[in-house]
Amino acid sequence: MSRLLPSGLLLSGALCAMVLAASPAAHAEDPPVFSLVLKDHKFEPAELRVPANTRFQIKVRNADPTVAEIESLELKVERVITGGRETTLRLGPLAAGRYPFMDEFNSETAQGMLIVEAK
Repeated sequence: MSRLLPSGLLLSGALCAMVLAASPAAHAEDPPVFSLVLKDHKFEPAELRVPANTRFQIKVRNADPTVAEIESLELKVERVITGGRETTLRLGPLAAGRYPFMDEFNSETAQGMLIVEAK
């Protein structure tokens, strides 16, 4: 394995492996991923529990055929998801507590709660 650097230098396989192993991405842990589904204008699960003081991701899938807008003032989130599509919310770290969210287009039925729990 050899790699050409932007400066035009060619790194040998051993040196290239050392450089890649020392990079921050090689040691960074992927944040935990949680799933949330919007179906029949309701969130499943309606309450999602995540750890406090940790970065995490929520994969939100809109199983409805209509457009949804995930919104939470407390989480500072506002994301439109077309029907049948998925998006990823990258959040945290958050203090322990309860953070409401909703589908703004169906706010009477599509209410959810993110419960952030201390470890």
